Amino acid sequence: MTNCRNVTVVNEAGLHARPCHAIVSMAMSHACSLRIRPAGEGTREVNGKSILELMTLEARQGTELELSANGGGAEELLSGLAELFASGFGEREGAS
Repeated sequence: MTNCRNVTVVNEAGLHARPCHAIVSMAMSHACSLRIRPAGEGTREVNGKSILELMTLEARQGTELELSANGGGAEELLSGLAELFASGFGEREGAS
């Protein structure tokens, strides 16, 4: 069963190399697959375990993304990623 969750890019710089690395690092620590696509847009999706594919999304601040994970640890991964996105990857003003 595939688990899905929508998140919003809140950090000012969007998904540049550092946030993409954080996503991939978290995803690689789970056995499940991870696919990411802009919410509401066609079928273009990328492998969430590939930093290069993630960077091709060019997701800017305010972009809503749909995360889908399938396999062991999927819900745990999606919860962790939702927290990571909500925190702005530690880049938000006033973030600790």
